Amino acid sequence: MSMLERITISHAPAATVLIRIVVGTVFLSEGIQKFIFPDEVGAGRFAKIPIANAETVAPLIGGIEAVCGILILAGLFTRFAAIPLIAIMLTAIFTTKIPILLGSEFLGFSLRKVSYYGIWGFLHESRTDLAMLFGSLFLLIVGAGRISIDNILSRARQIDEPENKS
Repeated sequence: MSMLERITISHAPAATVLIRIVVGTVFLSEGIQKFIFPDEVGAGRFAKIPIANAETVAPLIGGIEAVCGILILAGLFTRFAAIPLIAIMLTAIFTTKIPILLGSEFLGFSLRKVSYYGIWGFLHESRTDLAMLFGSLFLLIVGAGRISIDNILSRARQIDEPENKS
């Protein structure tokens, strides 16, 4: 099985499209907003965390989120698109939510003001991050599902390839 086949093949049900819609829409929206509202969610926010080279990193992350969000919505190279999104969510949790869990700055990452700290503050503040992380992990594992461009590509390759008669 080729690498392309491993990326596109999926036996997941058609309902997988619902997870793709949620994950893809959230990442596309967040990616676009990093450009529209740079002070609030883009470079300005990254600088407050602090993330080094925020003015370079924020647009890069915004672009990755937008492009991968579109790929996931379309169901095109879904597994491949999920990988950078998983890395982004792990980084977001590590840099912004772990300080809330601990109630203090963590490895140089700032603690922002929230209503409460500890496990309940962490769970409340990270609910979207965790949902996007696990939604992306789900798509990495099962693929795009039946209603996707990946499925169309996978079926087209099966038709084009002669059957192996061994």
